[in-house]
Amino acid sequence: MGLAERRKIKELTDTVLPEREKELLEITGSPIRYEIDWASLENDAEGLNFLDNLSCHRLNMALRVICTDVLGKEAVAEGLKLVKLANAATPAQMKIDFSNGVLEMHCAYAQRTDGMYSDNQIREVLMAKL
Repeated sequence: MGLAERRKIKELTDTVLPEREKELLEITGSPIRYEIDWASLENDAEGLNFLDNLSCHRLNMALRVICTDVLGKEAVAEGLKLVKLANAATPAQMKIDFSNGVLEMHCAYAQRTDGMYSDNQIREVLMAKL
């Protein structure tokens, strides 16, 4: 992993992800943490640049729709505790799952919008199990 990748990971870890977790708290009323599989992004400098927009931002948009009322916020508070993100090498290897309080998304970040789940897809996966 080169210097550029290490700098991007530091920025994501120190600034971006804490801000996104703060936004999640504001949207849902409950603390939700991010856990990133950094090893899956080790050789994907371009993917690192798109992690925030393609996963964190999309999740926030999905949760804004779910948490429009008290019932939505309560369901999220009871059901979602952790978001695990990992990089997939290709769109064919992408996956999304929500179980036991964990939303897990494997996105092909370097593929930009071809390698992401839309906020509607994320919302549907969450709603099916909340």
